[in-house]
Amino acid sequence: MTTVFTESDLQLTIDNAVNARRFDGQGHGLLHCMKAVDFVVELSDRLYFIEFKDPQHPHATAQARQQFIIDIESGGLDEDLKYKYRDSFLYELACGRVNKPVYFLVLIGLDSFDSTQQQRRTDSLRGKLPVEVPASWTHPIVQGCIVQGCGVFNLASWNQQFPDLQVRRLSVPSGGPGGPVAQVGGGSVNRRLDSGRDGFDNGSPRRGSSGGRARH
Repeated sequence: MTTVFTESDLQLTIDNAVNARRFDGQGHGLLHCMKAVDFVVELSDRLYFIEFKDPQHPHATAQARQQFIIDIESGGLDEDLKYKYRDSFLYELACGRVNKPVYFLVLIGLDSFDSTQQQRRTDSLRGKLPVEVPASWTHPIVQGCIVQGCGVFNLASWNQQFPDLQVRRLSVPSGGPGGPVAQVGGGSVNRRLDSGRDGFDNGSPRRGSSGGRARH
């Protein structure tokens, strides 16, 4: 089964999922008091919590893109993502739907968001999630995600890593440039995780070479 979602200028095509839902829509019911990730995707052996951020949206102003870069580099984005994950997990737990390991995946729609920046943001975000939990916890909040917690990607590294979760930018031809670019660290991305489905090996991913409006 193939499911397609459009999030502003980004289109997500999901193949081979047990279930896929837009999570932050009207059906949520508690968005006035809880944050929410964009999508929840259930596979046979795991749950993906997916969040898109797109500062390279073609209608984003230069000022909005620059503010997004400031939020990334100051750690403000990590704070927002932390609460999106926590609230989404609690919501799904209350619904009785957290019965598999949870993987938190973040896509930053910014071509210049290079491999070094991706790894830095992944490590920073991981430090804000309850990955290493007390022995008294019988239901860990995060179970075996990328770098044991989460993964932060740009469009190129995302599509390389997740063949069943392909994302394309609607405003440019297939294979074309990604749109206006704001610089974060410079360079290009060539991130590769080299074992297991989607880069995971029996639920324990290995590190490979690191490879709008601006959405907040």
